[in-house]
Amino acid sequence: MKLCFLVEEQYRYDGMPQDVIGQLTAWGHQVDILRPGRSLVRMTEEIQAAGHDAWILKTVSGGPGLSLLEAASAVGLTTVNEAGAIRGVRDKALAAAIARSRGIPVPVTYAAARWEELADIPEADFPLVVKPAEGSSGRAVRLVATPDRLSAAGTPNGETTGDGMLIAQPYVPNSGTDLKVYCIDGELFATERSSPLHPGRTVRERRVPLPREVARITTDIGAAFGLDLFGVDILLGPDGPIAVDINDFPSFRQVPDAAARVSSAILHLARPRTARTRPVGARAASALIPAQPAARVEGAPSRTG
Repeated sequence: MKLCFLVEEQYRYDGMPQDVIGQLTAWGHQVDILRPGRSLVRMTEEIQAAGHDAWILKTVSGGPGLSLLEAASAVGLTTVNEAGAIRGVRDKALAAAIARSRGIPVPVTYAAARWEELADIPEADFPLVVKPAEGSSGRAVRLVATPDRLSAAGTPNGETTGDGMLIAQPYVPNSGTDLKVYCIDGELFATERSSPLHPGRTVRERRVPLPREVARITTDIGAAFGLDLFGVDILLGPDGPIAVDINDFPSFRQVPDAAARVSSAILHLARPRTARTRPVGARAASALIPAQPAARVEGAPSRTG
């Protein structure tokens, strides 16, 4: 197969996607790398003429990579994930609305263009978690305890808030441990890590058992947004699990043999839906994968279908 990876500078040396690119190359596939922030692209000719079987996006939210992926999709090329699915989760305000409409448990979500407008949120909804609607990797996530702290939280140390939308959600009481669930083409892996909102609590990042209700929520998210490779941040709050963030093509940290699994999934997803069988290279990967690698829940997509 011939694949094109869109990789922005922030991820240029990261294991995701570099280990995946290395694995695909080792399996004999051609992988081209396009750096959206450092490349001149002849949009009207090059995207379609290059003849790639699929385009794969690993970029920051709000970066130029998604526009290129959408252009590839618009001319009929396969993208992983689908371009429309990525757009749906890159905008966290939009993602919250979609999730709530599909019955997925998410916090009440407010959206505003300026910090001052958050002052209209009822005091009963504080403490608030405030973050950029197009943020990623925990960037600029702030916990605001009371309404009178909004002004100080908006510009700490003289920082600017930028021109994008903000979202604010009532803080969900929790133990200070985030549950991160990864989905790789239907396989689910649960890990736990320290919450960025509880810097004083150190949690060893590790794989953990996947609760059935959390598996159901994750599968519902994949179906609602049309995602095949994604991660979900889940909090185990007093009223049950609640999804607080969704990421396309995350790090897949703590997933065993992640590069082989993700590479195998990309090869599978790059094929037309009517021709999807276990991808070339999967036999090589299977030697690295334990017999019962992950939870597969009823209704999750199968690599043989």
